[in-house]
Amino acid sequence: MSEGPSPAAASTVDPVRAGRDALARRDWSAAFELLAEADRTGGLSGDDLEQLAVAAFFAAHGAEGVAAKERAFKAHLIAGNEIRAGYIALDVGTSYAYEGRQSIAASWLRRAEKLLGRGDTYAHGYLALARSEMAAAAGDTEAALRLAEEAVAIGDRTEDQDLRAFSLSTLGTLKIATGETDDGLALMEEASLAAVNGDLSPMASGITACRMIAACRDLTDYRRATEWIEATERYCERQSVGGFPGVCRIHRAEVAAVGGAWDKAEADLVRATTELVDYQATPPQADGYYAIGEIRRLKGDLSGAESALRDAHVRGHSPQPALALVRLAEGKVKAAATAINAAVAETNDRWARGRLLVAQVEISIAAGDVGRARTAVDELETIIAGHPSPALVAGRQAALGRVLLAEGDAAHAAAELRLAIRGWREVGAPYEVARARALLAQALRATDEEDDADLELRAAHDEFERLGARLDADATAREIRDVEDRRSGPLQVRKTFMFTDIVGSTTIAEALGDQAWERLLRWHDDEIRALVAQSGGEVVKATGDGFFVAFDTPRAGIDCAVAIQRALQVQREATGFALAVRIGLHAAEANMRASDYSGMGVNVAARIASLAGGGEIIVSAASLEGIDDIPTEESREAEIRGVSAPVAIARVAWH
Repeated sequence: MSEGPSPAAASTVDPVRAGRDALARRDWSAAFELLAEADRTGGLSGDDLEQLAVAAFFAAHGAEGVAAKERAFKAHLIAGNEIRAGYIALDVGTSYAYEGRQSIAASWLRRAEKLLGRGDTYAHGYLALARSEMAAAAGDTEAALRLAEEAVAIGDRTEDQDLRAFSLSTLGTLKIATGETDDGLALMEEASLAAVNGDLSPMASGITACRMIAACRDLTDYRRATEWIEATERYCERQSVGGFPGVCRIHRAEVAAVGGAWDKAEADLVRATTELVDYQATPPQADGYYAIGEIRRLKGDLSGAESALRDAHVRGHSPQPALALVRLAEGKVKAAATAINAAVAETNDRWARGRLLVAQVEISIAAGDVGRARTAVDELETIIAGHPSPALVAGRQAALGRVLLAEGDAAHAAAELRLAIRGWREVGAPYEVARARALLAQALRATDEEDDADLELRAAHDEFERLGARLDADATAREIRDVEDRRSGPLQVRKTFMFTDIVGSTTIAEALGDQAWERLLRWHDDEIRALVAQSGGEVVKATGDGFFVAFDTPRAGIDCAVAIQRALQVQREATGFALAVRIGLHAAEANMRASDYSGMGVNVAARIASLAGGGEIIVSAASLEGIDDIPTEESREAEIRGVSAPVAIARVAWH
């Protein structure tokens, strides 16, 4: 019986030849080990070092792969093969760009340009491709298109299939970004078909197919995305390609999340982003973290969502619109509006703008800026005309319904929202169906169709509960209770109401700039919410630059107001600057519906707050009844609009 080669025979095995054989059969780990062994003895040529780099990538040794490419560049240069050296320089530059190290990437590009000069070789095609991508990054779309077309032409002339696929994919991406969506998708599909059919190298196949899937995702063309995900995974299985399933898993999880499988999708995304660490695949990792953030936002885990979105941002993915929607969910409407408006202003890609505009509609309406919301939905319509996928159409219908409802046209809003529900059902997006149902309930209630409104609202609530959309479920539950309270009449309660407001916020925001103002506003909001919670109060709602808060007792309210002013004083002493906040309190009877309050007592509290200056706490005499240890000053009577008799007020000497 044979027991394999003897030790003597094994020692004569050529690791270079064995490594090449392992590479040919896609045994990446064996190929890496064998070629690395040969490399330690100094026996690898430039070509073999390139093969070592490929094996390193697919065996999850990304850093060793880049190092091997750099040494392959030197080997080709020493051998006098400047064309291949130039090509490798471009490849190394792409690797560094992929890691986000743009300065080093640009240096390798310049090195390649010096080596290659003018010419028409395959390497010059890759050079044109690199220049195209740089032009696109600089916003020169015309030059980017011209250079990508040049790269395609060189790929055709040189019959370099990898170059041709990369160039078609890049050209297609550019055409989609400029509105020629159908032409762009056709180019990308031509390249992707070659990829999944095995006509390209494993590296080119993976990158080309993933670009295709990402484009479908960006266009919210989920059916097309699913087709290419499945085709790519079959290719990876046939070819034993291990470097790209992490990327494919991210895209598949993104599509699964649309279908409502949030827990599984999040688990897959966490696994995929972990896998990709070994490949130094920063852009797809960033996509994964953004998708995690979106799922957590929908589930109501706002702190977890923000953490994931910041991880995405660090890796080069904009955190918008998800982060702005997190701010909206936190009740920080002004911060949300500032963030989304800045993101829209800075984004030129039409499809990226489309995703932002949907969020801008919702946030603008929450901020009371219906005109901006109408402008956004009108632009969205022109964008969608370029590629009316079912999800894009449904998203625009829901956004238009939201705008019409805010404009007071409930009947037409209901018609658009019914179309949106039908469209989202076809897409298979239950969360979006539920959101449209909740809006439809509002529209129907505005047209006195109470029974139908109740049906839609309860259906939305049940779906939110099933999905685990905690904040949406809570909101619809409150709305259901509010409807029931209105029908049975409001509950009379006695509370102490507090209003806070930042003095001179517009001037401060202009002086600081958007980013610094948002950071300061976020600190202010978080600090006040925390102090209210510690005092046993409840934030009823955010009111522009301040809060409407309710307390069970006057003592709790006054103590909270003092704690807020003292926290601002500490901040001022520590940093030399703090916001000036005015506060007013009034204890009174009010109508309570669900978690909201209304009535004259609430109005008086708001108007007392408007009498305060920055850093002041003004309270009504009613708030001080039975309390003897609160120092006050400047007691007086004030005329309050809407109240026949003057109201006795005083300033709390909180210092």
